[in-house]
Amino acid sequence: MRIGIVCYPTFGGSGVLATELGKALAQEGHMVHFITYQQPVRLTAFIPNIFYHEVQVPTYPLFDYPPYETALASAMVDVIKNNDLDLLHVHYAIPHASAAFMAKQILLKEGKTIPVITTLHGTDITLVGKDKTYAPVVAFSINQSDAITAVSENLRDETYKTFTIEKEIEVIYNFVDVQRFTRKPIDAFKKVIAPNGERILMHASNFRKIKRVQDVVKIFYEVRKKMPAKLLFVGDGPERQTAEELSRALGLEEEMRFVGKQEQMEDILAIADLFLLTSEYESFGLAALEAMAAGVPVVSTNAGGLKEINVDGVTGFMGNVGDVAHMSEMALAILKDDATLNGYKERAAAHARKFDISNIVPIYEKLYERFL
Repeated sequence: MRIGIVCYPTFGGSGVLATELGKALAQEGHMVHFITYQQPVRLTAFIPNIFYHEVQVPTYPLFDYPPYETALASAMVDVIKNNDLDLLHVHYAIPHASAAFMAKQILLKEGKTIPVITTLHGTDITLVGKDKTYAPVVAFSINQSDAITAVSENLRDETYKTFTIEKEIEVIYNFVDVQRFTRKPIDAFKKVIAPNGERILMHASNFRKIKRVQDVVKIFYEVRKKMPAKLLFVGDGPERQTAEELSRALGLEEEMRFVGKQEQMEDILAIADLFLLTSEYESFGLAALEAMAAGVPVVSTNAGGLKEINVDGVTGFMGNVGDVAHMSEMALAILKDDATLNGYKERAAAHARKFDISNIVPIYEKLYERFL
């Protein structure tokens, strides 16, 4: 198959999944064409069968804001025609689904039909999509797609609640490349972070308000009262300064490290003992799944789709949003001794294998084949 993939090229979950899906499809022999405004961050090496097409957005004095959606639709038309693509798979509804609809209508006038599959990822529905500025276009574009998928049952249900959707939304879970995350810890790296064998807790996100990173610091503060521990913050965003200020106020600045955005998450997760995810909402929780694939148990909230991946009392524990006391107790229950910790690590890794890329990619292939 010749497949066009449209996504955001950044560190966000939708871009990561889209890129990893494209790479896996290419390894199966499909021709994959990425169409976006810059090279996806996970597309770091040459891979046969993968092509990247940059969307050029010219600036003119007439426009206060360059019309990216129009440029994207034009780029889609160009790539589809010149490479004879079989279908388009767009990730994140805004503005990709609406641009795909425009491209599809242009191509129909020229006698070519291109199926469009839209995958919903989370904030395109639960946050941005609810905005009255965008909602009518989002709903229309989703309904015009030939197939609609969501990365969790929770997101599917939220989409039905938010919009009048006339078609079935199929759930195809996010996935993880388990083999990639099965790494032995680098001892030298671990000793730099925890020179005296302290437990290593970790959080990774885009530090938006919805992630409640202050709760991560508060949980770590409670854990530190009972045992030696270190905290790694991976990522960057608007709430990083807030977390840094709280760490200083609690006297934790020497016990925490902010390492910024990192591409090689598998090396960092390999040294972690516990992953903390305290979000107000997660449509799925890809960061938690990657942690589990690396054999790291998770203490998370029970918000959104997290209940579909983090099994309470098996792969870790869950608590209500903002319930720092409970999540701190559960973190200590996991970390209290090596035998208990290792049990959670083994169960987390075993559960993550259900979401391995080898199990999920064939589901997408079958979906594609329905429209060829």
